Amino acid sequence: MSQTSAVLLGALAGGTIFLGLPVARMRGLPKPVQGFLNAFATGILVFLLWDILSHAGEPVEAAITDGQRGQFAAMAVIFAAGVGVGLLGLVYFNRTVFSHLRHGHANPSARSLSLAIATGLGLHNLSEGLAIGQAAHVGAIAFTGVLAIGFALHNITEGFGIAAPMTTEPKPATWGFLGLAGLIGGGPTFIGTWIGYLAGSTYFSVAFLAVAAGALLYVLNELFNVGRRISSPPMFAWGLLGGFLTAFATDLFLIATSGA
Repeated sequence: MSQTSAVLLGALAGGTIFLGLPVARMRGLPKPVQGFLNAFATGILVFLLWDILSHAGEPVEAAITDGQRGQFAAMAVIFAAGVGVGLLGLVYFNRTVFSHLRHGHANPSARSLSLAIATGLGLHNLSEGLAIGQAAHVGAIAFTGVLAIGFALHNITEGFGIAAPMTTEPKPATWGFLGLAGLIGGGPTFIGTWIGYLAGSTYFSVAFLAVAAGALLYVLNELFNVGRRISSPPMFAWGLLGGFLTAFATDLFLIATSGA
């Protein structure tokens, strides 16, 4: 498969994130519905955090199992540093860049929270793009297509996760803002495919996944705070379960089709 074809597949996989973003323009929703949507998005991100940490930890565990102490030490340091950069980086990034969006509140605004979610998902999608690019580079055409389709389906739910906090705002998000959030969240899939086609590296993959995990830790903390304000415990639990199982189902579909 040519690099152009691979990059186009990566763009398609990342571009579907825009399909979930129009939810942010829904207005007049009852507070329980807003709470359920926030919890549903939280459930999606909980699954993604679990999925990311599982994939990031595999090569680290393999290195120590195989007795490759030098490789294990390097990957362990990269993993720890990546999680720290993703978590603390968003804390300080949000404090400085998005401080004008807080309007004097201690918690970040819905808009800054959506951008933080988009940033974390963008780092995650960068690693997905790397997988697409690496598969295309070795000539696994069928597997490359399956990866692109599976990631495309998954990114629809990720777009919803970005949009959900905006449903609590009194004014609908502008299309320009949603376009920016979509580029931040989905654009890295395109970039990752391009990089993955040129050069594959386990160290790069662990680093990107670890940073994404740290970013999602920050985002989940904020979403749980929002959930406590606008949801009852049962409503939040049902939404959390629904989001987690929806993301899990799309991941199972990807696994099933890739193994066919």
